[in-house]
Amino acid sequence: MKTRFRLGVDVGGTFTDAVLISEETGETRTAKVPSTPSDPAVGFVNAVDRILKEGLEPDQVSYLVHGTTVATNSLIEGKTPRTAFITTLGFRDMLEIGRQVRPSLYDIHFEKARPLVPRDLCFEVPERLDAEGNVLLALDEDRVQEIAARLSGEGVVSVAVCLLHSYLNPAHELRVGEILRERNPNLIISLSSIVCPEFREYFRASTTVINACVRPVITSDLQGIERRLRGKGVSGELLVMQSSGGVLTFETGAEKPAYMVESGPAAGVIVSNHIAGGLDYQDIISFDMGGTTAKVGLILDGRPKVTKEYEVGAQALPGAGQSRGSGYPIRTPVIDLVEIGAGGGSIAWVDTGGILRVGPRSAGADPGPICYGHGGAEPTITDANLVLGRLNPDFFLGGEMGLDRDAAGRGILGRCAGRLGMEAVECANGIVEIANAEMTNALRIITVRRGYDPRDLVMVAFGGAGPLHANRLCAEMQIPLLIVPPSPGTASALGLLVTDLKHEFSQTRPWKSRGGRS
Repeated sequence: MKTRFRLGVDVGGTFTDAVLISEETGETRTAKVPSTPSDPAVGFVNAVDRILKEGLEPDQVSYLVHGTTVATNSLIEGKTPRTAFITTLGFRDMLEIGRQVRPSLYDIHFEKARPLVPRDLCFEVPERLDAEGNVLLALDEDRVQEIAARLSGEGVVSVAVCLLHSYLNPAHELRVGEILRERNPNLIISLSSIVCPEFREYFRASTTVINACVRPVITSDLQGIERRLRGKGVSGELLVMQSSGGVLTFETGAEKPAYMVESGPAAGVIVSNHIAGGLDYQDIISFDMGGTTAKVGLILDGRPKVTKEYEVGAQALPGAGQSRGSGYPIRTPVIDLVEIGAGGGSIAWVDTGGILRVGPRSAGADPGPICYGHGGAEPTITDANLVLGRLNPDFFLGGEMGLDRDAAGRGILGRCAGRLGMEAVECANGIVEIANAEMTNALRIITVRRGYDPRDLVMVAFGGAGPLHANRLCAEMQIPLLIVPPSPGTASALGLLVTDLKHEFSQTRPWKSRGGRS
């Protein structure tokens, strides 16, 4: 009988990583290939091909888990198909109004994130339930028919339906969905009573809209991956990572993509817990520095902290991580992370005041840092590390990729150092120090500002750039112990394989206490 293997593939912003584990011996193999932002499925399949070239047959893969940032990237970049929103009469402007939370209280120039659904595609339906789910006004089905006819002519691909108090009584939402499907069989429909059956209509609506916006993208991505894998003879079970740290089937993930917006980063926290937990450490800081961002998570008593107060696409204030009120709130379980734009590909630049800055823009996988030689022209943290001699130019990506140190030095000198009256090496050191300062602030946010003493924790550092910076961060935060896994650049892909199948359910049910209060 052939040996069976489990395969984890994590698609990042710069590289796509794969880890293969033997079910019999525990033998581990790794692979790392450049990501393909124009079509992430291509990089995914390239990683699978690379790891299967080591004498394995495709049908030996019994279990494959996919970690992805496609959902988040499509929202941030605004690359979502036309989506409509249907709600109760009088609530059409719910997405425009949002909530009165500002990331910077006194910033008069702050602008809220643009609603994911334009106002001309927001529709109202006469109907009403009371706060106990009883029908006050029956659903106007003729109006729903009119909206369905309108959607056909607007080129709408996906629809989010969020009616008042539907978490208590989904009958009206279900009927709206039936009418829309009868009129437009190809329409992708997300109902709030299924996606997020909780009270607080704006949060429920925002979550449902996010689900509706990314569902066509994720469905296409997962179906494309499945088709390619089956065509290669991979017959094993296909699963996808959730934001909460568990895994779902491809089918469920395509129906509820809102549950996987932080799929890739969640895997990093899970693997930190797995590695440090195996060494009998229970209180851990997970530090993941990849090519695009740096992510910091907290694990206490052997359990990653999970939150439902999360915003997709939140803006990053300098040194403060993501800020509340600047993104799209989502009410699904998400591993609590602080994420900043300080990855290996984060671009160094000089602002109009003559101050050196780093990030949040990233060179990504295409064209990448200057030293990659793929056409990148803006200096990055990776270029700075190379100029400082902290990277071996002849052994990058396991020796498969050479780095051009001279080009990196010229780029730093021309774009930054020359404008600041500095030498390239001096400026490169400044770039690294600025990045370290921003990551130290992220560590403070998740520890000191929340009442946890970093001196009581251990750090697990991984990601392609994590171990390059972790020693300095530990010294700054007085973290006593640093753990670096054997293959830090592919650690998140390993995290995909050390978690459980998990389904998250929530339901709001108001009741009256003996004192008469709800």
